[in-house]
Amino acid sequence: MAASVIVFPLVTKHITGEIIPNRQFDVFLPWVLVGLLSFFIKDALNCARIILNNHFEQRVIFDIRSDLYRKIQRLPLRWFDSRRTGDIMTRVVEDVTAMERILIDGIELGLISIIQILAVGITMYWLDPTVALWATLPIPFLAMGAWIYTRKARGRYKAQRDASSDLNAVLHDNIAGIRQIKAYAAEKDEHEHFNGLSGALRKATLRIMKWWAFYNPSMSFFNSTGYVLVLGFGGYAVMQGTMQFDELLTFFLLLSLFYEPVSKLHQLNQMALSSRAAADRVFEILDSDDEPDAASGDPLPRPVRGAVEFNNVSFSYDKGQPTLDEVSLIAEPGQTIALAGSTGAGKSTIVNLLCRFYEYDNGSVLIDGKELNTLAKGSLRDAIGYVTQEAFLFNGTVRENLSLADRHANDDAIWKALEAANDSFIDSLPQGYDTLVGERGLKLSGGEKQRLAIARVLLKNPILLLDEATASVDSIMNAIDNVSTGHTTILIAHRLSTIAGADHVLQKGRVIEEGPYDVLINQGGKFAELANTIK
Repeated sequence: MAASVIVFPLVTKHITGEIIPNRQFDVFLPWVLVGLLSFFIKDALNCARIILNNHFEQRVIFDIRSDLYRKIQRLPLRWFDSRRTGDIMTRVVEDVTAMERILIDGIELGLISIIQILAVGITMYWLDPTVALWATLPIPFLAMGAWIYTRKARGRYKAQRDASSDLNAVLHDNIAGIRQIKAYAAEKDEHEHFNGLSGALRKATLRIMKWWAFYNPSMSFFNSTGYVLVLGFGGYAVMQGTMQFDELLTFFLLLSLFYEPVSKLHQLNQMALSSRAAADRVFEILDSDDEPDAASGDPLPRPVRGAVEFNNVSFSYDKGQPTLDEVSLIAEPGQTIALAGSTGAGKSTIVNLLCRFYEYDNGSVLIDGKELNTLAKGSLRDAIGYVTQEAFLFNGTVRENLSLADRHANDDAIWKALEAANDSFIDSLPQGYDTLVGERGLKLSGGEKQRLAIARVLLKNPILLLDEATASVDSIMNAIDNVSTGHTTILIAHRLSTIAGADHVLQKGRVIEEGPYDVLINQGGKFAELANTIK
């Protein structure tokens, strides 16, 4: 392409300098066709470039997004505790695309521009070094202007990317919580909040555009200066007879081809700054530490018996006040134990440690005699079924949500799991297993979502960790009774019906009471206080 660009100016020089003055009609048309052919070759190669570039570009975007998503899945839960979902989505969707522009478009644009500048520049100096020197005189000033623009631009572009991320994060939260916004008649307040963040994005963008408004016209002025210098000194040379008119005309054609890629390099500079700000945000995730020992460790021996033992386990989320303080408890294979305690006592933390969502600080946790932190996390979690207090369902069908536990489960296995979880309501759904449940299970009731979540863990036949739903009904309690049979089950108790089955009471991260219901209630301690409060 770069070679074909300089053909037309040279053809023009030959036609205006030789063919037209000598009236060479026999070769005039062939030389005109040569000029046309040079444009055809340039544009044909440009077509091929665009096609190849698009394929390469989309593959690079796919690879970066895939790597980024894989990395996100390998990050520890501590990392997500301080991140907003909307911000993460912005980095995966928008920042990767912006980052790709410099990796693909920028490299290609820069390479083509530099080659064209060199090819045209060499041609100009070959035709007339003196006029070529005047033509390229503005280049140092252009370089200085680019340096001034770039010097403090990183902060401007970072502010814009961060403002865009803040706006997307709030938009995600408001859409997910639209029912709460309507329930509290908070539409006006949230609209003002949204407008405030949108205004911050507007200001950050205008700040970039303000600098560009001075930078781009200034660079255009220096480009135009090159034309004026060629007109002045080239015209003077023609009048003195040291330069032919056809050479001056050729210089003007070459000059347009010389400064066109220079202008593209200014645009590339702006693209690079924007892409760098986006790349910083992408690599902030890629450079984060993986979940410890995510891909290492020993497999948990099969079949899993389900013996669980906590020995003097201590843990804190923020290296401050311990959430668990030397907790000890034992669950024999097939046994159900229930954890009771006030909010913040550490009940859910025990479940989180057992799933290795977090690593305990001191003590020992054993499953079937194997130290928990020596086991491969994939093997461990495959043996654990965790039903959270608020059952989470994906925006898909009933079958797709259940198959999360076992991708190869057949209809018989799915039906047995549903039957054990008292999920008879499936029969009344319009498409049965293939009914869409909506985002977060919107189309199902709270109890139906909870029973689906229970049925899902049963497809794994695991150690059960059940955080009882606050909206539990008797059918769910019956489901819990059904599925607990034959499984080691750790149940976090909230309701009186499950408090009655509690045998461990936690307070401020310690097991303070332990034993059967009658013993605990007669002690008149924390358990009796909880039971009376729930009544």
